[in-house]
Amino acid sequence: MMASDSHKNQSAAQPGGPSLPLRPKKATSEGVDGTSPKSSKQSKNMARSAHSTLDEQPEANGTNATSVDRSKASSVQLPNFIVKRNELFDELKRKHDAEVLQKEKPVIDVVLDLGSDKNGVPRPAMPVAAKAWESTPGSFLRHVDKDISSDVVIAKVDGKELWDLDRPLERGCRVSYIPFTSPEGRNVFWHSSAHVLGEAAECQYECLLSHGPPVEQGFFYDMAIAGGQVVKESDWAPLESRASKFFKEKQPFDRLHVSIPDLKKMFGYSKYKMYYIDNLLPPEGSTVYRCGSLVDLCLGPHIQNTSKIKAFQIMKNSSCYFRGDKDDDSLQRIYGVAFPDKKQMTEHKKFLEEAAKRDHRRLGIEQELFFFNDMSPGAAFLLPHGTRIFNALQKLLRSEYQKREYSEVQSPNMYDSDLWKKSGHWQHYSEDMFVLDVEKKKWALKPMNCPGHCLMFSHRERSYRELPLRMADFGVLHRNEASGALNGMTRVRKFQQDDTHIFCTQDQITEEIEGLFDFLKCIYGLFGFPFRLKLSTRPEKFLGDIETWNIAESKLKDALNSFTASGGGQWELNEGDGAFYGPKIDITISDALRRDWQCATIQLDFQLPQNFNLEYMTGEMPAKSKPTTTDGARTDDAAAELRAPGPGRARPVMIHRAIIGSFERFMAILTEHFAGKWPFWISPRQILIIPVMPAVNDYVLEVQGLFKSQKMYVDVDLSGNTMPKKIRTGQLQQYNFIFVVGAQEKESRSVNIRNRDDQETQAKGELVPLDEAIKKLKALKKERRLINAI
Repeated sequence: MMASDSHKNQSAAQPGGPSLPLRPKKATSEGVDGTSPKSSKQSKNMARSAHSTLDEQPEANGTNATSVDRSKASSVQLPNFIVKRNELFDELKRKHDAEVLQKEKPVIDVVLDLGSDKNGVPRPAMPVAAKAWESTPGSFLRHVDKDISSDVVIAKVDGKELWDLDRPLERGCRVSYIPFTSPEGRNVFWHSSAHVLGEAAECQYECLLSHGPPVEQGFFYDMAIAGGQVVKESDWAPLESRASKFFKEKQPFDRLHVSIPDLKKMFGYSKYKMYYIDNLLPPEGSTVYRCGSLVDLCLGPHIQNTSKIKAFQIMKNSSCYFRGDKDDDSLQRIYGVAFPDKKQMTEHKKFLEEAAKRDHRRLGIEQELFFFNDMSPGAAFLLPHGTRIFNALQKLLRSEYQKREYSEVQSPNMYDSDLWKKSGHWQHYSEDMFVLDVEKKKWALKPMNCPGHCLMFSHRERSYRELPLRMADFGVLHRNEASGALNGMTRVRKFQQDDTHIFCTQDQITEEIEGLFDFLKCIYGLFGFPFRLKLSTRPEKFLGDIETWNIAESKLKDALNSFTASGGGQWELNEGDGAFYGPKIDITISDALRRDWQCATIQLDFQLPQNFNLEYMTGEMPAKSKPTTTDGARTDDAAAELRAPGPGRARPVMIHRAIIGSFERFMAILTEHFAGKWPFWISPRQILIIPVMPAVNDYVLEVQGLFKSQKMYVDVDLSGNTMPKKIRTGQLQQYNFIFVVGAQEKESRSVNIRNRDDQETQAKGELVPLDEAIKKLKALKKERRLINAI
């Protein structure tokens, strides 16, 4: 897969705008899922040397403090560096507001898109009267039914750009509203809540803030506290109390675009903010937001005001490294969560309790599936029972590969860096690779299979008759994930995935995509996973020509529409979020706790086939070559002609695809989805046989042998423990079926079966003839049924 594949999408940080204008891709912290950036040595030195440290700030201890008098905000004593920062913000904001007042405010055409009603019926579009630089999305809510407006968090303009509700529109557009229940709305809400946490932290600790993004289950803020002070659990209540006051003050979120020179004046007291300004911002500057006494670098957008937050709680704290670099400053990180309704907080706590019970890291140890060791961080040690699950998944996929005419291949684990330079990964992805010195050259362990598969395609002549060519590879991959970003089996350094690259013609794209949708239904249906599809189209920066992109996007839309027409559900459009080399379809599954996971991805790629000059013979008669000049040069655009395939030849399209993604991550998802109660066909502990008395041990071993011969996992308990204890132990280990065997069973050649998921069989199981039990369990395994019943 390319760098943007499913395994890479395991980061805890979610989209929606952190409290730093641009977020680097690499992240780490100490013992938590972080999003702090990893930087080059040069930028590290810049951050260390260019600005003073926290302990060098004379005002940080509260001396020379004054108060900030702001409308609807309580008077709080603040250190001087915060007062000066806020005074500059107010001065610039007054200038900005005066400029907006002087702008012409022409009438603009605005249409409200109010989505669909509870029955899925689209509501009619609503034109509204509006003026540029005056009308705001929030001002239109008075025209909207309360059942819609009450849940609105943020607006979206023309289906692309999230927009503050109180930010004036600048042009005619289509405005839609995003509720808290949507991922985008939730991220904005949690991002705004992080700002409130940052405000409370500045007031309580007089600290220097780093950044505070939304994450999967809430938000966090990183900060440096004077004297190396650490956050304690006893600090949580005072922070929550401060935040509660800010909610009552109904503090607005004020947006302001600020130039680089003014940003340096505003945040010159903090080496952390200065690092972002010096290294991450564009030359034209960036936006800052103010709520209450907090002014912070931020792309936004945000909720209207703090009164929207009705429930707020700090969940944990930890230490982390600035920019994810263990050689840099150690910061304090505080995690929180917030909701627009107290009932939602109560539900969230129940969810967390259930999620903790299902945590794959705990169940993995209890069921002896896997473990980790500091001798190889981020690389799981799969124990025998975990390997059984891995092998069952791989067997499932191989059986489908045979039906769907995939060709399984094996490719090297390590390549010369010249390969990665040719593919383009070295320039954009080398920091995420494990690089080795081999015979005075740079080599790297492969983080993805696609360049190797390009070599396999090009190692001999290819004909159109061979297409589509579907190369499947279960090879081991390595990615140099930051240590603090590692998280059980969901974020690892060594992994395997069901990686496939399909080489096809442009005319075959739609059919191949439809085949992949059928593959998704087959695999996810076995596990009871509903899934959603999202099409990401051409980004602002892309490779290739627009016509090729338009054709590719059209073919993907045709396949998606065909999937919908066949009852596959609606798909979403995510404009401008495709990979630079081609459009893609992201597939999100929902587990038993209704959590979303992205495992599968389908990506069209026109760039790699060009980089590797991949060609196939079309079967068409070669056209006559064009005339050349006397010096041998072509008379037309020579560069373009040289890049194009020769006469009678064509460039294939490459489709990157994964269904389950990394086996390790998918196993973690399954563990939590099933809460450790595995379906029979994939279960590492299928049958436990318990004798009532030693006299039937010979029959117990015979029964074990019969079921083992049918390739089932069968254990016996011949220990000296009591029978109730043996049964209880088997139940705790989640055996699908427990056979209790006594003299009656031996004499009648039967088994007494207790079904893990049928409480009626727990007191006394069902007596089943041995041959019938073998037949029924063979069918249960072969059919890969989800329900544990015979």
